Amino acid sequence: MSKSPQEIFQKYVYAGSLTRNAAAVAECFTPDGVFEAPLVPVGAVFPRRMEGREEIRAALAAYYERQPPGGRMPNLEKTGYVLHTTSDPDVFIAEIDTVFDGDDGGPDETVSLVRIFRVRDGKIARLRDYFAPEQVG
Repeated sequence: MSKSPQEIFQKYVYAGSLTRNAAAVAECFTPDGVFEAPLVPVGAVFPRRMEGREEIRAALAAYYERQPPGGRMPNLEKTGYVLHTTSDPDVFIAEIDTVFDGDDGGPDETVSLVRIFRVRDGKIARLRDYFAPEQVG
């Protein structure tokens, strides 16, 4: 039985945004999977394009290691998302509003993004992640 968009999305978010586990993120992808962040400038700290499970694992591990310990985590009670299925059963879109609590009682910060997933056999074959590049340091 194949995985639903909801299951694929939740597993991916848990592996990446919540636990920052590069190996678990890579396992969400097919062996030849592609991760693209088209809005990230060439040469930025966050990789613009990663091809293959091993490159995804290595590049994200290096990125996560550069993040400060105990970095900002999303407030899951305030964060929301909507999944959209398409006429292609292997493609779905996630609209996400990630909310981070304000520092020292300041206002919350909402980071909005869109991810387009193309799946094959229950794994991500291609992910296009559209977010503001200044959000990844």
